[in-house]
Amino acid sequence: MPEPFLVVSGLATIAGEKHGAGPPLVFLHAGVADRRMWREEMQAFPRFTTIAYDRRGFGETLHADETYSHVDDLRAVLDAVAPGEPAVLVGCSQGGRIALDFALAVPPLARALVLVAPAVSGAPQVDEFAPPIQAWIDKMEAAEEASDVDRINALEAHAWLDGPLQPEGRISGAARELFLAMNELALRAEKRGEEIEPASAYSRLHEVVVPTLVVWGDVDFPHIGARCEHLVRELPNAQALRLPGAAHLPNLEDPARFGRALAAFVNSLPPS
Repeated sequence: MPEPFLVVSGLATIAGEKHGAGPPLVFLHAGVADRRMWREEMQAFPRFTTIAYDRRGFGETLHADETYSHVDDLRAVLDAVAPGEPAVLVGCSQGGRIALDFALAVPPLARALVLVAPAVSGAPQVDEFAPPIQAWIDKMEAAEEASDVDRINALEAHAWLDGPLQPEGRISGAARELFLAMNELALRAEKRGEEIEPASAYSRLHEVVVPTLVVWGDVDFPHIGARCEHLVRELPNAQALRLPGAAHLPNLEDPARFGRALAAFVNSLPPS
């Protein structure tokens, strides 16, 4: 069974869990989720200490009245749970951004990266979208202006879970229920504190030399697919995995398919 933990980082108390024994394998959640998005993967790697935690404002971790760094929070978790050991970092979306930032800030503690549809610090802003995607953006802006949390949650489930150009409700059942529960908790969380803007990783990708698997779905936002292709070109030791029919959260859509790909990559790594 997973073992819960609490780690103090600055004024925040970060809630997480670990499972198993061995070198650390850390799962970093997306910005529409919390650590529960990795519940299938947490128990699938018995030769590792699998670690997942809720970032500030997600799941069981509250915001705190201070400026903060997600890299520092990740470092605090590793120092407490797996001190001094280089970790394999698996990050989805904003979790992928944090994994990249961490690999650049603390290279000795990053053994390998799995970047799932990642955001990238310093990436160029996208200003133009295809009309159907712009229509979704317009609906989202209207819902945000009206402070309609339920509408925002439904729109984000459509975009990030189903895919922005796919039929709403394409992914149903337990995966959708989990998405809506995780995201609603984050949407309703009291907002306090301010993240310190990380340095650009986009201009320093050539410095990330550890083995890296870049994963994305072909029904995700088109600009995210283009960004992933750029990462594969620019990261010195990267390989690509483009998943047909998957959107932004492929491990929630099809845990078995994602798990096989993740296991193949992790098991191919040289010993730490």
